[in-house]
Amino acid sequence: MTRRRKQDPEDVNPSDNGSAEEERDYSVRAVERVCLILNLLQESVDGITLNEVAQTTGLPKSSAFRYLWTLENHRYVERDDERGLFRLGLGFVGMQSRHLEILRERARPSLESLRDEFGETANLGLLDGDHIIYIEIVESRRGVRLAASRGDRDPLHSTALGKAIAAHLPADRVRNLLESTGLPSRTANTITSIDDYLDELAKVRRLGYAVDNGENEEDGRCVAAPLLATHLPAAISVSGPASRFTMQDVKRVAKTLIEVAAGIATNPQPQEAAG
Repeated sequence: MTRRRKQDPEDVNPSDNGSAEEERDYSVRAVERVCLILNLLQESVDGITLNEVAQTTGLPKSSAFRYLWTLENHRYVERDDERGLFRLGLGFVGMQSRHLEILRERARPSLESLRDEFGETANLGLLDGDHIIYIEIVESRRGVRLAASRGDRDPLHSTALGKAIAAHLPADRVRNLLESTGLPSRTANTITSIDDYLDELAKVRRLGYAVDNGENEEDGRCVAAPLLATHLPAAISVSGPASRFTMQDVKRVAKTLIEVAAGIATNPQPQEAAG
């Protein structure tokens, strides 16, 4: 593909000045509109509508949608079809962004309580592309424990965090994610069929929590619940060695996890905002 050479100012024909200036003005306006859209998204935790974007940018709805569609393709915007909202996507939401920082701050005390109550590692995970990324971890105080590090990534299909998040994504999107990564076998218990995985997600939705029963690590067991109130593809989990963290423990932990997850949101409470 031929690359366009940047024209030297001295090479410009005076008669071309008008069209060159128009092109520059158009490019600047396009950049300004993208900045307006991103600023609007950054200021909203719940999301924005197509009408809001059109009104803010002064664009017709069809043009505003094309901007959003392009940003979505580059993962700067995420669309919530059910609610008709657009949110900041993970291509723009970095590890230190306001949204994730608020989520981490609000989740940390709950993770510590979970660790203290059950004696196992508590995790906060987020969907990043086609994998799960750990954005906060409170490690068990026991000598033998399961613990990842902040920023580590794990597969969507073999983790409780992945299942808890995927269970609340559109089925077509889950299929696309799994087709892009495959479902490699991590252990003898790993689900390796897309149809079986979708059946597992139906079970997760029915129960309200997800279980990794030695599917990601041979002697690992983990239970996770989605953070639906955050409007982010996120979940919290408790994980431990399967030899100590029994299936009976899983049911007990799951009940508490669901209650804790329901109380976590990215919006600060009024007293926090005032402080």
